[in-house]
Amino acid sequence: MPHHPQLALEPRKSPVQARSAASVDAILQATVQVLLSVGKERLTTTRVASRAGVSVGTLYQYFPNKSALLQAALKRHLAEMADTVEAACKTQSGATLQEMGAALIAAFLHAKIRDAKTSVALYSVSSDVDGAKIVQQMSVRMNKAIVRMLGSACEPLATDPALVASMLQGMMAGVSRRMLESAAPEKELISFRRQLTVAACAYLEACSARPPVHGATTVGDPARA
Repeated sequence: MPHHPQLALEPRKSPVQARSAASVDAILQATVQVLLSVGKERLTTTRVASRAGVSVGTLYQYFPNKSALLQAALKRHLAEMADTVEAACKTQSGATLQEMGAALIAAFLHAKIRDAKTSVALYSVSSDVDGAKIVQQMSVRMNKAIVRMLGSACEPLATDPALVASMLQGMMAGVSRRMLESAAPEKELISFRRQLTVAACAYLEACSARPPVHGATTVGDPARA
């Protein structure tokens, strides 16, 4: 029989009752806490179960091994980010492109940096638990939300909204990764958010089908030099 190691990462079962959901939530919170306190090499199912206040047997009802725990924690973390972006996009329906850009950047960076240590820790295990696939799934969710938001803008786009959304995601991903790799990402949040907002809004202005105002200059316009 062929061996499929990726299947071992899948949860054994999904919680269907409130008590079961609470146990899974406690286990995943404990997974992150143990990861932060002892690192991925020393993280064990026994340590996680003890931290969560459940038996190892209860843990194994849902997660077959350490890798499954880490993957589930990463998946939940990224899903929360996607939820935040979707909510922000929904609230901006019908707004201007500039308002949309500013709100999107603020929501994304806040979600990414509000618990920077967790983001960094889970980023470090991503390659061990097929994180690229999870990132892609969440990226698709966010892309769809951004496309819907852009499609509702009170001013038309001259560029394909799907392409614009992908470019905005690329900007956000690159800047957030740069922040997480720095020594103190929280301290850089305000300045990075300001600069990324300027870049995103300038890009959205360039993609707008609205005729430019006569004599107006944009960010990076040589006329300003």
